Parts: sequence; structure tokens; C-alpha cells
Amino acid sequence: MRNLRRRLITGLILGFIVILVLALLGDIQQVGDHLTEFTWYLAPIILACTLFNYTLRFFKWHFYLAQIGIHDLPWRESARLFVAGFPLAVTPGKIGEALKGVWLNRVAGSPTARGITVVLAERISDGFAVLALSTLGVIAYPKYWPAFVIVLGVLLLGVFLSQIRPLALAVLDWIDRLPLLQHIAHHLREFYEGTYILFRPRATLFAVSLGTLAWLGEGVGMYLVLIGLGIPSGLETFSLAIFVLSFSTVVGAVSTLPGGLVAAEASIAGMLGLLMGLPTSTAVAATLLIRFATLWFGVTLGLGVWAVSKDLLFMEERD
Repeated sequence: MRNLRRRLITGLILGFIVILVLALLGDIQQVGDHLTEFTWYLAPIILACTLFNYTLRFFKWHFYLAQIGIHDLPWRESARLFVAGFPLAVTPGKIGEALKGVWLNRVAGSPTARGITVVLAERISDGFAVLALSTLGVIAYPKYWPAFVIVLGVLLLGVFLSQIRPLALAVLDWIDRLPLLQHIAHHLREFYEGTYILFRPRATLFAVSLGTLAWLGEGVGMYLVLIGLGIPSGLETFSLAIFVLSFSTVVGAVSTLPGGLVAAEASIAGMLGLLMGLPTSTAVAATLLIRFATLWFGVTLGLGVWAVSKDLLFMEERD
């Protein structure tokens, strides 16, 4: 836990630095003026869009738990674990999210390695979802095709390989015979069994469909942020808002930086300036608002769960 806290603090410090640098690049006074003039009555609606995203992703999380054999976990407990995982996204490389596998082992008895596959499946299905939302934008702006195709290809390859069961079992049998790897062979087998189940076509299609609708919610939130800053409403603004947020989410995920920090912010601000012609100060204000309404809102909710869930931090045993 000390190591996890250090990683989390590192992510939080990086987040503060990113906010400060963005404000400086956009001119603190001008950015402050934009934030002051923002239509703040839209803020609850924007947060509701984020909660819509979280709700649908929670349903996906609970669906995945059932797929790996966790059928009797109460919805409330499942939601507690799901929300408690939000702060783990800001650990370097998001490595802290593996802790969710440990939590599932403690509360449901699921093998830790198999629980970690749920985290992996969440990330990959989210990746497909935001890529789906980015499709029209990529068609309109071909220069984004290389990154789009590379990420999509890697995701498809990973899912495809997980379903070639004879090959995977042969590799696992080979690992089981290696003296240096025998001690982790069982965990690797559990991990593979989880990925095989979660990446089956029907489960993947359902998860990606749910994820696409969930991330569309945050795209609507991005649109409302732009409207609140005085950008004219309309179909073009709406479609660009969804494209910018979706593609920036991909960039942030690929970067493996804590919470996509730096990469996501730079991508959002850069694309708003490049595609919509927004002044730097306006683009920075929009970036700060949407990141506070999505990433930092989620981190705050998660830390709130931590405050009343000492067992998840291994500070006390559960009854």
C-alpha cells in the first residue's frame, strides 16, 4: 500500500503540474476570464453526462464479473469496488488498477489473475468504443488514420489471439515446463482463461456496444462545455466535440501515463485549436473543464469510497 500511495501521489502531483502548465500556456488571466464567464448552470448537466458514462460502464463491469463466475456479489458491493478503482487510473502506467483483482479475490474469492482480466477487458472494450466514436472524425480528417489504424489493429490482434485456444494452451504447457516460470504458470493460466471468456465474440460485442453508448455520454458533456464557453451550437460542433474527446481518450490510453495526463490534455487542446480554430485560451479552458468533469470528478468519487472503505486499503479486515 505504501508503494500504491507513492504512485497515486505521483499521479496527483503530475495532474497539478499539467493544470498549471496549461493555464500558463493559455495565459492565466484569459483562461480565468473564460472560466468566470462560463455558463455554470450547465455544470450539473455535464456531471450528469459523466455519471451516465460511469453507470453504463458499471453495468459492463458487473456483466464481466458474471462472465468469470462471480454471480453472487451484491450490486452495492460491486459498485463500491468499481468506483474505488477510479483513483487507481492516475497511477503510473495505470498499474494500480491491478489492485481490483486483489479486491475481487478478497470479497468474492475469485483468483486474482482472473480478476485482473476484468480490468484488461474493461480497457480494451473502452478502446474499441472510443475508436468507434472516432470513426467519422477520422474519415473527415485523414491525417489521424495512422494512429487510428495502429491502435485498432493492436486491439483486434490481442482479442483474436486470445481466442486461438490450442495455441494459447500449448504456450502455457510449454511455460509450465520451464523451471524459472513454473511458479507463475498457474497464474498465467488463470489469466488466460479469464481473457478467453471475456473476449468471446458475443461478450465483446455487448461490452463494446455498452461502452460506446457510455462514452457518447461524455462526448455530450464535451459539447456542453463548448456551448458553455460561447461556441455556437450545432451538428458540426457536436460531432467535433465527440471526435475530440474520443480520440484524445485513445491518445491518453496509449500513452500509459497516469490517467492519460499530459497526452490527453495536449490532444484535447491541440485538436480544439486545429480543428475548430479556437484561441489557445479558450481551448485550454475547455480542456480544464472537461478533465475536471471526467477524470478528476471520478478520482474524487473514488477517494470518497476509500475514506469509508478501510478494508480495501488493507487497514482492517472485513467482517
